[in-house]
Amino acid sequence: MRKGQNPVKQLQSVAKPRRVTAAVLNHIPFLEGFYSDMLEVLKLSLESLRNNAGMEFDLLVYDNGSCKAARDFLLAEFESGHIQTLILSDRNMGKGGAWNVMLQAAAGEIVAYADNDVLYYPNWLVESVKMLETYPNAGMVTSRPFHTKPELFTADLDWAARTEGVTIERGHFTDPRWAREFWLSVGRSEDEIAADLTLEDVRISYQGITAYCGASHWQFLAWKKVLQEFLPLDLSKPLGQVLKLDEMINERGYLRLMTTQPFVMNLSNSVELPDQKRPQAVEEPKPKKRLVDFPLIKSPLMRLYNAIFRLYYDDRSH
Repeated sequence: MRKGQNPVKQLQSVAKPRRVTAAVLNHIPFLEGFYSDMLEVLKLSLESLRNNAGMEFDLLVYDNGSCKAARDFLLAEFESGHIQTLILSDRNMGKGGAWNVMLQAAAGEIVAYADNDVLYYPNWLVESVKMLETYPNAGMVTSRPFHTKPELFTADLDWAARTEGVTIERGHFTDPRWAREFWLSVGRSEDEIAADLTLEDVRISYQGITAYCGASHWQFLAWKKVLQEFLPLDLSKPLGQVLKLDEMINERGYLRLMTTQPFVMNLSNSVELPDQKRPQAVEEPKPKKRLVDFPLIKSPLMRLYNAIFRLYYDDRSH
């Protein structure tokens, strides 16, 4: 039998979510090998996210089956008030599976998604929100310019061509050092970076705000009502569902845009910060190839590494 009345029923108001929900996906299965520095990467990422936003937001973190050390850190951050919503999964649901939960759980009108290895620069959020609000039918805004597949921003060009007051420019506008530091962070080779630097930039301007065409799923802002059109993702074929979101947003006619300045950076699995004083790629001599860089040697070594990694990971997950 109930004893007394629930005092919550007497409340006249409840807390309301902020307009923007920053949503971070974390997965650190263990702290060895590739993941040895990932807890420090996560700490640096969340600290820079909070300190450099330039506006208020709520923080949601979805942990995708991480190790105890990572979960303990997140629980401490939640208890301290740095995280407003913390979702802990007891297993790795994959990125698509995590998105199906966290992007729908985000309470804000705007969702600012990021992987757990993103470094944020001052005013990353306020500048990205400004772009999202300015461009009608904006689907995704990534807070850093870099080259993406042209077939994934055809909606940008179609909209720009038929909309009065929009200008389209093609050429080489971005600082090549930005491309170099980004592609190095995701493991691109010198040859791949050199090829990327030959690609032209495509940018559009509307109501005084210039944006580069394209966006990426490792970090983006979107209206939640737009994301809900595509959620939940079909996980019967989990591979490629993240890329499928890029395609669906473009096919539906939504704009995929990037800021003209780098407001975020990919740290990957290292806390080593980008060297802003590094000279341009064209001024740097190409490094001599090591023996392990030759395909006949590198390929079997990578297969051996992947086999050991899977064996070790599978053992840890059971």
